Amino acid sequence: MKKQILSTRPEAGTVSRRRFILASTGALAGAALGSGTLGALAAAEPASDKRRIPDRSAAAPSSPVALVRCESYEPKVFREALEKSFDLVGGIKTLVRDKTVAVKLNLTGLSWKPVFGLPAHETYQTQPNTAAALCALLAEAGARRIVLIENLYWEKPFEEVLTEEGWDVKAVQAAGEHKVTFEDTRNRGQFPGYSRFKVPWGGYMYPAFDLNQRFEKCDVLMSLAKLKQHVTAGVTGAVKNCFGNTPTSLYGDTAPDERGLIHRAVMFHGGDKAVPKGVPAELAHGVPKKSTMRVPNITADIFGARPTELNIVDGIRTIRGGEGHWNEGIGLMNPKVLLVGRNGVCTDAVGTAVMGFDPQAGESKMPFQGANHLQLLAAAGVGTNDPKRIDVRGEAIKDVVCPFERKTG
Repeated sequence: MKKQILSTRPEAGTVSRRRFILASTGALAGAALGSGTLGALAAAEPASDKRRIPDRSAAAPSSPVALVRCESYEPKVFREALEKSFDLVGGIKTLVRDKTVAVKLNLTGLSWKPVFGLPAHETYQTQPNTAAALCALLAEAGARRIVLIENLYWEKPFEEVLTEEGWDVKAVQAAGEHKVTFEDTRNRGQFPGYSRFKVPWGGYMYPAFDLNQRFEKCDVLMSLAKLKQHVTAGVTGAVKNCFGNTPTSLYGDTAPDERGLIHRAVMFHGGDKAVPKGVPAELAHGVPKKSTMRVPNITADIFGARPTELNIVDGIRTIRGGEGHWNEGIGLMNPKVLLVGRNGVCTDAVGTAVMGFDPQAGESKMPFQGANHLQLLAAAGVGTNDPKRIDVRGEAIKDVVCPFERKTG
């Protein structure tokens, strides 16, 4: 994984405040990113065919995954479970001591609507107490700086957005010994440009991604995710959480737009919009537009380009049937488990099994609506998705399995 810092930046475009998928699909596709260049034009990138990528799943690395019971988000209860999980995978001191740690939260959605009488952070988003406990343990382990990051859809300061949604921001900062800051990675932010991260195997859909430089300027990247289903990727966990690493300024519906506030539906989900000039373009992969294969393949590429060094998946309380309040047929789930692992693919494979699904399921097999992004990453040699090859520490999967699939009839 090598990164190239890109100092030239796109000019700001028109701010869009609409909270829906745009009907137009390409009005800005040919817009320039400014007077300079971000590197070689995407058209110069070689085409890739995923069928020619060697299948390395049999030799994909395996890493231990902690699976522990956690009854609630009560601070003391959660902290004890998280601390136990860290111990089970070898501790975190050597990983974070004197390091800058970036933690990718899961604050998905254009509005944080409550479901089942509970706020978003109790059901389908990162719960504040989990962030506070993580920051406390990172600070105690000697982390030099802790940066909580997310791609938001508001122009308000990050702390203001969290406060409006029920977070006690000062409590989180105090828990982290005031080493904690918040950064919105939806554009270049405080940095002069972007960092380019190449997909090691050449990519299934994209050869590289341009990300906020925080992903370059951190020593450790962590994913603080939720255990839930996803209508297009099958499951959300540590890996799918990183889909939000890509800035909407470059990949959103109004890109190129440094002030863009719209998600990536037209480009990533639909394939109806090209990346801005200078950003590595979509490969000649042969996957149809609006296919259920697109998001899983892109998810695999994004995670492969910038994998995490530690993964925490909250399965205490969550939802089934989708990733947020906008999905029809969702239901409340209380698995009461916590998963921690160094390898995101291994961690999500165990999480998928806890949900009662097969993490090695084939295309269009439950829970995957199209491709299985965990299988794609295993085939690329990122990590195994075979639970039999993973050292699960703490609880046995069979003892905590909580089926997410609704039974009919």
